[in-house]
Amino acid sequence: MLEETTAAGYPLLRLLISPGIIGTILNVTPHRTKRTAGCAESPRRKCASRSGSPSRRGIDSHTSSTTARRDGDRYVVNGQKYYISGVDECDELLLVTKTGTDHKGRGQLTLLMVDPHSPGLSMQPVDTALEEPEKQFTLFLDNVEVPADRLIGQEGRGLQAAFDGLHPEQILSAAVSIGTARYALDKAAAYAHTRTVWDGPIGAHQAIAHPLAEGKIKQESAGLLTQRAAALYDAGLPAGESSNIAKLAAAEAGVLCLDRAIQTHGGNGVARESRNERGVPIRATGRLWHTERHPAL
Repeated sequence: MLEETTAAGYPLLRLLISPGIIGTILNVTPHRTKRTAGCAESPRRKCASRSGSPSRRGIDSHTSSTTARRDGDRYVVNGQKYYISGVDECDELLLVTKTGTDHKGRGQLTLLMVDPHSPGLSMQPVDTALEEPEKQFTLFLDNVEVPADRLIGQEGRGLQAAFDGLHPEQILSAAVSIGTARYALDKAAAYAHTRTVWDGPIGAHQAIAHPLAEGKIKQESAGLLTQRAAALYDAGLPAGESSNIAKLAAAEAGVLCLDRAIQTHGGNGVARESRNERGVPIRATGRLWHTERHPAL
């Protein structure tokens, strides 16, 4: 479904975040209470992004500046999170916090389910170039009180729980990239078929057709890798390597196909009439959001 919506021009990131990442974490994590099971067991409840991104620390979660201090039957949370999706629409927010440090000085992470309407929690929209239904936000947490029964997993062992959602995230991210590739190739093929020069469509020229054909090969190959990763994960088999390979291959295919589509359109490639501009931000962020190339390798 996520691939199809993206191929139609609308990457619904909520499908990746709530059922894919958070739903997986909640369903496979032991030590959860009835209150923390709400999003996992009710299709009507929506969970926002796994909020693990400090504003200045990137993916180095161990150094998170968002802290949670146990105070009796509740946690008191302070800090800031950046680029969090769908907070304005969610019923629950899965928050990654730091509750201490280990003997090596690394942060001990704890997952908490937080009510987005809690006193002390405020949000500010992030102005992005992405045209997508979900908006991005910076979260500010100022002495936000979270009941202790909203703990996911065990205190200080949140990283292990968070990794339960990693493989579904990689597979679904690959689906977004493949959908992006399909969207771009469909637009390029239609334009190459109807744009005529010297009494014939430009698609009849090898200089146009061959780059698009290469993009199609990359897209189909990434699709097969993604299907293999999904099949392994569904079967309960080790899927870490396959998921990572699929995510990287799909991101590369999406970036390549969108670039070829823009080149096919020539100057019209960045005109709003071509609708390629919907994918330009995805092309720019393809190696950042879908997969950061060097860490993946």
